[in-house]
Amino acid sequence: MFKPIPVAIGLRYLRAKRRNGFISFISLASILGIALGVAALITTLAVMTGFQREIRDRMLQMAAHATVSAYGEPITDWQRAVDLALADERVAGAAPYVEKEALLNGARQQPAFVRGVIPADERTVSVLGDKMVQGELESLEPGGFNIIVGRELAAWLGVGIGDDVVMMLADARGSPIGALPQFKRFIVSGVFEVGYNEYDRSMAFVHMEDLQRVLRMGEGVTGVRLKLHDMNLAWNVARDLAIELDGPYQVSDWTTDNANMFRALRMEKTMMAILLSLIIAMGAFNLVSSQVMLVTDKQADIAILRTLGLSPRGVMTVFVVQGSLIGVIGTVLGVVGGILLTLNLESILFAIEKVFGMTLLPEDVYYITGLPTELKGSDVVAIAAVALAMALVATIYPAWRAARTPPAEALRYE
Repeated sequence: MFKPIPVAIGLRYLRAKRRNGFISFISLASILGIALGVAALITTLAVMTGFQREIRDRMLQMAAHATVSAYGEPITDWQRAVDLALADERVAGAAPYVEKEALLNGARQQPAFVRGVIPADERTVSVLGDKMVQGELESLEPGGFNIIVGRELAAWLGVGIGDDVVMMLADARGSPIGALPQFKRFIVSGVFEVGYNEYDRSMAFVHMEDLQRVLRMGEGVTGVRLKLHDMNLAWNVARDLAIELDGPYQVSDWTTDNANMFRALRMEKTMMAILLSLIIAMGAFNLVSSQVMLVTDKQADIAILRTLGLSPRGVMTVFVVQGSLIGVIGTVLGVVGGILLTLNLESILFAIEKVFGMTLLPEDVYYITGLPTELKGSDVVAIAAVALAMALVATIYPAWRAARTPPAEALRYE
């Protein structure tokens, strides 16, 4: 009794049984369409966010959170840079490195990035030592000229433990017969697998002193890699370290080093959200149809309400309330269904695989054993807001048309 008249009538129209059952069917289809679109969008974005998190975590297992390197010339006072970095409470680990692109020759040839590391220091900035499937990281000893390769790279080279790999550098070395490329033979002492193709197929590791000797760098290094307690502070920490050091230094972090990949993932997620929003739009179009038919069916009621003194704005409010409630019901059902589907998606996937006797996500293809999902509250709120906005917009034209109904014309044939 305390509700405004238009709101009370709109609620009654939603609850009352209509004479035309087809209108009720269209309204139900609108609710189901909005609910299906919201649930599908929530689940899809949760899966895509989960895959992005999985890719980021696997990438950051090997990639440094931040890197400080010199412009062109090697860093000769790298020990001071490491000490300054470790003195910062935000830094969890620091390690010098030397990196060079080379052509590796085994049974076959394959280009790769060869990184010279110190095994003890490398354990503080990456999980390379924990990802060894054959051999150990400590097999990299100064003067041993051993090499550790990724599992995919080993397959492409056709080599295994104990085999020889010849590293060929593009840097020419003078000789009596002219400039010749540099060659150095290494022995495969280990194979690692991270589960991220960029590293498993295109990275190899040797001891830093061995690579310094091959490149004739003396005591210089390419740069210093940092691992932080909070990776979101990577740029600030690297910048502060570069300021403390003498001379110009180049600063990069995990976001800039992999900017193209993260930009592509973000674009893919955005486009998928836009495409799946069309399902919600279809439900909204159904809502327009049901509201137009309802307005036509309620012509006499509208005329009586206008005669009793209800303003055109009040009539418009009646149908806006009624249509918006359909959108609210569909959105709530979609949000609940989407959350439940996301939380139980892995179990559903397992049940489908068991029933049909097939593997939907082969581990040897996707490098994962399950379906990663991450349900973000911000995504759920944004999807619900979009669905409610579409439903509200869908009710405006039918409600405006109802408000323009002339009472005399509507009652002429009653």
